Amino acid sequence: MNDASGRNGTPSNVRNLSDAIRKVRVAESERTDVVVELREAERVRLDMLADELRGVFAEVPEGDEQFVFQVSAGTQPRFWVDMTSFVMMARDRRTYRFLKDTRFGRTVILETANIDDMADCVTQYVAERIIERERALEGDWLARRIAQPEPAARSERGVPPLARAVAEPAPHTSIHPGWIVSAFLGGILVGAIVLLGYAWVHVG
Repeated sequence: MNDASGRNGTPSNVRNLSDAIRKVRVAESERTDVVVELREAERVRLDMLADELRGVFAEVPEGDEQFVFQVSAGTQPRFWVDMTSFVMMARDRRTYRFLKDTRFGRTVILETANIDDMADCVTQYVAERIIERERALEGDWLARRIAQPEPAARSERGVPPLARAVAEPAPHTSIHPGWIVSAFLGGILVGAIVLLGYAWVHVG
């Protein structure tokens, strides 16, 4: 009969819980180190993209505050272009993904492993947003301009009607030559009738 006991009569198949906990902690620590390394690798790639676009950021017109241009930390590092668009790394940790949140959902603008292609795409996006902002400002200015009264109308405000009537020239009316001839002939006819009446009364 085999002796299944170890030294001091302790069974050899008894497991030590503290040793098991230590092994689990070591494994988790190793996995955490891997995750941290991958996260740091993602951030490094995003920082490289931000460096490629540093000159573009410097050329954005002053007063245009719609852009963020910042790499955020966290479990999933992101390079924010504005409040609705950002660049993140794909699962392979090598591919850049340019995403934008819209009212129709999240859309992918570009997905590429080439940092130059992604930098060009972000530059084009920034240019389009600047043009859109300029058009919106121009539309607001035109709307306000149309809503304002004309200068002539504004100058007449507060002027009494009689003063406007005096200031305004009287309308020019043209007289037709036919009316002049008719009036002349009518005067001759009336004069002849008066003379005939006078002679009739005194002669008769």
